[in-house]
Amino acid sequence: MTKQERVTFVINTLKELYPTIPIPLDHKDPYTLLIAVLLSAQCTDVRVNKITPFLFAKADNPYDMIKMSVEEIKEIIRPCGLSPMKSKGIHGLSHILIDKHGGEVPQSFEYLEELPAVGHKTASVVMSQAFGVPAFPVDTHIHRLMYRWNLTNGKNVVQTEKDAKRIFPEEIWNDLHLQIIWYGREYSPARGWNLEKDIITNTIGRKSVLDEYRKK
Repeated sequence: MTKQERVTFVINTLKELYPTIPIPLDHKDPYTLLIAVLLSAQCTDVRVNKITPFLFAKADNPYDMIKMSVEEIKEIIRPCGLSPMKSKGIHGLSHILIDKHGGEVPQSFEYLEELPAVGHKTASVVMSQAFGVPAFPVDTHIHRLMYRWNLTNGKNVVQTEKDAKRIFPEEIWNDLHLQIIWYGREYSPARGWNLEKDIITNTIGRKSVLDEYRKK
């Protein structure tokens, strides 16, 4: 298969498997999505979805969030890990949203990435899922699969994002990054991987990855 044929195979297979695409993190607006994505760093989406109802019951907007202390936020989000950093980030960004953006989440990569504890990946998720702006947030699943599928050299997530944006049409980025995440969880995980069930890697996988798997 040529590279273009492999790209087309990935797009068509994922479209068939995931014609409707659930959003992994529960939220009701851009602010609650931003907080949920921030909490998901080094924490599973399942766990985040168990914690956010407790946090959002107390504060689901920046005005209520700054009424809480950093310590109170930290106690609620502790099960998500990195709670000292995340609680300061949530409190700090809520202040900035009120002071600089009228309490609203800005629709701009630049402004989002200026917020404490918000990196490029978090900004990309918010721009894509809250505002429908084309973005390709790369998480560990996408990074792993793009390498397994021989569509990037996999040196770092920055390179993987560049490669993904170069080879996939912009109009499908927002759906495709989610489809790849769901596929990675279901068929091509880091641990307990069964190549027979992983039709995409089995069909177009990087030779070194397939050889390594078959040696086991």
